[in-house]
Amino acid sequence: MLYGLTQERLIEILVRLFIIFMILPLHEFAHAWTANKLGDDTAKYQGRMTINPLAHIDPIGALCLLVGGFGWAKPVPIDPSRFNRKHSMRFGVAITALAGPVSNLIAAFIGKIIYRFYELSPIYRNYLTDLAAGEGVKNGPMMLAYMLSAFVSINIGLALFNLIPIPPLDGSKILSYFTSAKVDRWFQQNEMIIRIVFLFLIVSPVLSLPLGILSLLVDRGFDLLTNWIPALFG
Repeated sequence: MLYGLTQERLIEILVRLFIIFMILPLHEFAHAWTANKLGDDTAKYQGRMTINPLAHIDPIGALCLLVGGFGWAKPVPIDPSRFNRKHSMRFGVAITALAGPVSNLIAAFIGKIIYRFYELSPIYRNYLTDLAAGEGVKNGPMMLAYMLSAFVSINIGLALFNLIPIPPLDGSKILSYFTSAKVDRWFQQNEMIIRIVFLFLIVSPVLSLPLGILSLLVDRGFDLLTNWIPALFG
């Protein structure tokens, strides 16, 4: 324990720092890349179609992620009027918004695959054998397993958090595809109240239970989708 930090908490903080500097930029890059593919190069010309964290990090959003596990980066600028005319502007906005959470889920799934392979590795199995026998063990294998597990869970949490249909989260832009201009005007007219509600949700434990349940369901789904890995090795 270091200054009141347990080993598990320290590892979780390190994973969250990795998320801030690697996964949040990937999330925003996904927005920029998708918008560019749809014909809008605004983000590209503003230097946002990159995984460089300096181009994406929002100080307050990064702090919220570091402390509370939920956060955000600087929104990627898009200009719906520049989308090609194969689809409606609402569709383009929704798909661009959806790309961010999807990138987190892809990262989480890749992390789950690595974790399932790692569980079968001689390094981790020998660690479990020595632990069960009461012999002296090194914490390295356990720490790596915990980091992979935290990487998966935090990515899932970020994806689900961003899918909440409250501005400025991605979910509100996805929702706009299914609603009308009247709803858009309501959001604009009540922007201040919505921001207060958003901040309340961030700092309160209200989201913890529902997001925790949904995260567990997604994680269990990933377990089912990767059950071929232990089956492959008998």
